[in-house]
Amino acid sequence: MPRKEFKNNKASKKEKSITKYTKSIIEVLFQNPKKALNHKQIAAALKIDNRIEVELLIKNLNVLLADKKIVEEDRGKYKINETKDYHIGTIDLTSSGSAYVIVEDFEQDVFVQKGKTKNALQGDEVRVYLYPCKKNSTKLEGEIVEITSRNKTEFTGIFEIAKNGNFGFVVMQNGNNDFFVPSEKFNGAKNGEKVVVKLSNWPENSKSPFGEIVHVLGDPNDTDVEIHSILLEYNLPAEFPVEVEEEANNLDTSIDEAEVAKRRDMRNVTTFTIDPKDAKDFDDALSIRQLENGNWEIGVHIADVSHYVRPGSLIEKEAYKRATSVYLVDRVVPMLPEVLSNVACSLRPNEDKYTFSAVFEMDDNARILNSWFGRTAIHSDRRFTYEEAQDIIEGAEGDFKDEILKLDQLAKIMRTKRMGVGAVNFDKVEVKFDLDNEHNPRGIFFKISKDSNKLIEEFMLLCNKKVSEFVSLDKNGKDNGNTFVYRVHDEPNPDKLLDLKKFIRQFGYSLEVGDRKTTIQSLNKLLSEVKGKPEENMIETLAMRCMAKAIYTTENIGHYGLAFDYYSHFTSPIRRYPDIMAHRLLQDYLDGKKSPNEDIYQEKCKHSSSCEKIASDAERQSIKYMQVKYMEQFVGETFEAFITGVQEYGLFVEIPSTRCEGLIRSRNMEGDHYYFDDKNHALVGRKTGTKYQLGNPIRIKVLSADLLKKQLDFELVED
Repeated sequence: MPRKEFKNNKASKKEKSITKYTKSIIEVLFQNPKKALNHKQIAAALKIDNRIEVELLIKNLNVLLADKKIVEEDRGKYKINETKDYHIGTIDLTSSGSAYVIVEDFEQDVFVQKGKTKNALQGDEVRVYLYPCKKNSTKLEGEIVEITSRNKTEFTGIFEIAKNGNFGFVVMQNGNNDFFVPSEKFNGAKNGEKVVVKLSNWPENSKSPFGEIVHVLGDPNDTDVEIHSILLEYNLPAEFPVEVEEEANNLDTSIDEAEVAKRRDMRNVTTFTIDPKDAKDFDDALSIRQLENGNWEIGVHIADVSHYVRPGSLIEKEAYKRATSVYLVDRVVPMLPEVLSNVACSLRPNEDKYTFSAVFEMDDNARILNSWFGRTAIHSDRRFTYEEAQDIIEGAEGDFKDEILKLDQLAKIMRTKRMGVGAVNFDKVEVKFDLDNEHNPRGIFFKISKDSNKLIEEFMLLCNKKVSEFVSLDKNGKDNGNTFVYRVHDEPNPDKLLDLKKFIRQFGYSLEVGDRKTTIQSLNKLLSEVKGKPEENMIETLAMRCMAKAIYTTENIGHYGLAFDYYSHFTSPIRRYPDIMAHRLLQDYLDGKKSPNEDIYQEKCKHSSSCEKIASDAERQSIKYMQVKYMEQFVGETFEAFITGVQEYGLFVEIPSTRCEGLIRSRNMEGDHYYFDDKNHALVGRKTGTKYQLGNPIRIKVLSADLLKKQLDFELVED
């Protein structure tokens, strides 16, 4: 061994010995927060009885003492240094091995370097030690000192068997370390199959967690296998427990006239639903009739799910556990069993249904003159698809034409007013897939919001807003302190807005950042100007990233994006648990009951927000998989595209005709060596000066479509 390499190796071993037990010591002291322990007690807890190792342990204690991570309370007795430097959070691992810890109440996440993540797995709750802030640095950085609780113990990945067959690895794609699996734990799995691996243990000095294969999913190229894998990866249940299904099937779902007598009977009022053509559950309907005084009575009717889902029932517990329905590309994971979601609570045409309603008296200028809230019974006269309603709005003949045109007229007035007071006009295009019988994508199309969609949107927003105001305000318009479940949206990050302002200058756009009204008007102008441009999707995405995440909470701060001071979710109780909570609370207040304990509802709000994020992540994974699956057939073909992101290692590129994004690696860009110009978001050729910048149109060839990594690779094609 060369002398230099030998010295480096010795130094490396010395460094490892100095810190060998530091993390274990911190873990033991955290488990005994009120008790000071000497080195013998710590050694016993760690099962160290070798004299040399005990001496090493003492050295490690001195290192921690010098770093002020522990304190010597009595001579030779140590406790954790309980300062503001230790925080509990959730870990989000990156593919490079580094991580971010999301700490509640922190404005930014804590960055953790590779090698400082202890043995955390994706989504674990961890204790992070926050390093003292470096001079002139605003970045939070730390290291994981303890895994306080595992998010889960079962994971999906690709099984790879070693050549000698004595062991294998389950290869992860989500930032987690690959799992080591001994041959006796293969349990019939074959090389290259998608499997579920269960965490057995993770030895302190091992790079890989040890696992056992507990389920073989099958061929990773099979669409059904991959979607099933996504469900497992995000702990989403494919089916309901048998006892929950039994309880649901035994419910009395008939319409009882004695129950109707307790409600406002609106079965004789013209009522219809407008939904996507592939919808199976209809949880909202609109009714309309003209009053004798010439005004309009508009009813927003929502399925009365809380009539069937009672507190303490098995259905209730399962609905709370799920908290939301999940919409993957080829299937729905519902919050409620089918007998409720698709039958009893679905406002199907030509059937009487129980509903919870907001009924408004409006004039021709969409001014609300009176409001009423309560339980009702309705009868839907017609089910419209969005396309059918849109045809009528655009001039076609059809059922209830006059009613639809009046609702459309009122909705447009409400939308104009809403935009006028500062609502953000995000009109994001949704990617949809045409699937064959095997759930494979045959084509990609885009869901664009038209007048019929906006008609429903405006009346649902009105209902959500007015219910929230009714519960929260007294007769004088002041907050009454009632506990309620709000959907809130905080102000955007000012630093991100300024970054967006600088970034869009290179495309000839401007953004004025000032007070709320100035910022929103300028942002809406920007979103309007980029419509139909190559950079539209990129700038819309960057603008959305400036915005805070909407969450559920009992602490109302208003909804910035909608420009509402009070806003709740009330209109989708079939698929959202917070809506069921809002229904119950509204009924309690209508019955004159006192405001309940806020803490109980706040905990449920946090759970619902967390489940919503999981559902959103799973939905994105299924879309990404289907995009890559669709592009498999185009490997070797060329497309017009534009650059959506620039990093040192390459260019992210989107094909506008499919909204599929892929990577051109800088090492594969021929004819020059490129350096990263971070100020101008560009890769620049050292010899030629050729610049590839965000938003540039380019021509690309599809090199590969990797279904395992859900990744597309492109290469540049010269004009």
